[in-house]
Amino acid sequence: MRLLVIGGTSFAGRTIARDALGRGHQVTTFNRGLTGKDIDGVEALRGDRSADEDLQPLAGRAFDAVIDPSGQVPAHVLRTARALAGSVPFYAFVSTTAVYQAWHTAGVDESAATWPGTADEDGDPADLAKLSARKRGCELAIEQTYGPDGCLIARSGLLVGPHDNVGQVPWWLTRIAKGGRVIAPGDPARLLQLIDVRDLSAFVLDQVEARAGGIHNIVPDTPNTTMGQLVEHCAQATGSTAAPVWMDEGFLFSQGVAPWTELPLWLPDGPDTAGFWAVSGARAKAAGLRTRPFGESVRDIWDWLRSGGAVQPAPGVLPFGLSPEKERQVFAAWDSRPVA
Repeated sequence: MRLLVIGGTSFAGRTIARDALGRGHQVTTFNRGLTGKDIDGVEALRGDRSADEDLQPLAGRAFDAVIDPSGQVPAHVLRTARALAGSVPFYAFVSTTAVYQAWHTAGVDESAATWPGTADEDGDPADLAKLSARKRGCELAIEQTYGPDGCLIARSGLLVGPHDNVGQVPWWLTRIAKGGRVIAPGDPARLLQLIDVRDLSAFVLDQVEARAGGIHNIVPDTPNTTMGQLVEHCAQATGSTAAPVWMDEGFLFSQGVAPWTELPLWLPDGPDTAGFWAVSGARAKAAGLRTRPFGESVRDIWDWLRSGGAVQPAPGVLPFGLSPEKERQVFAAWDSRPVA
């Protein structure tokens, strides 16, 4: 197939472009040339889809499908879809499960209420505060242009894997590799639901090859690991003898430790988050989604880091992790706390 990949140099886009080449497809990428190096074997076109004139490199070009893993602003995606609709019959868009409004119950599926997006909304792609509604707006832009049968909407869960441009699992690996005592948040049995970027790529390419439209949550059908297993996998991958110290959430809050950002993947228990790590992946599983063991993902991320890989955060994404100074302060408070 002749495939056009929007982006194609960072994390999901890079993985999709590489895997498509591995399947024997002809791959053209379209990007600004700012995020990373082009993959060997692709035809690289330059342009910024925030302006009509920058889409000119695509004029008159025909492809069997376009795969868009990078759209953040509805107006940019709408402009792209309209420019390609006459010459590209199928549009695959990588969205996010963050488009859903409520997380108070497990089993959120594709029928759940989404944030009300607007198909022609413009703005700064680095403004992540509007991510949920804007991703829904991107979906609407594609659905309105291509119709439900002419597009795939792949709502990804939290992605992990080599070439990670977010940095949550890489932070845990790097910290645990240093050894010593490591702050571990809350309950080690807390479930997590993470998807390897290579499994997302395989599913998207399978659907593109079959020209199978529809909306799918790209997540394991059930939570596939725990916080405790995450720590164990990181220790096994790195060969570290680090000792996790599991601290209750109340104590961490008292020390001003921020969930998610300072201790990545820690989402405190609460009535509004009960379904966050338990999204339904049944539809994608029925359509052929295959997911690898989480420990394999952790090992491969560590191999990538050891080979010189480095997290390059996307625009607007701050580095994750607790600073060494704050970690020392938290341990000092932990060691001096009164014990009944």
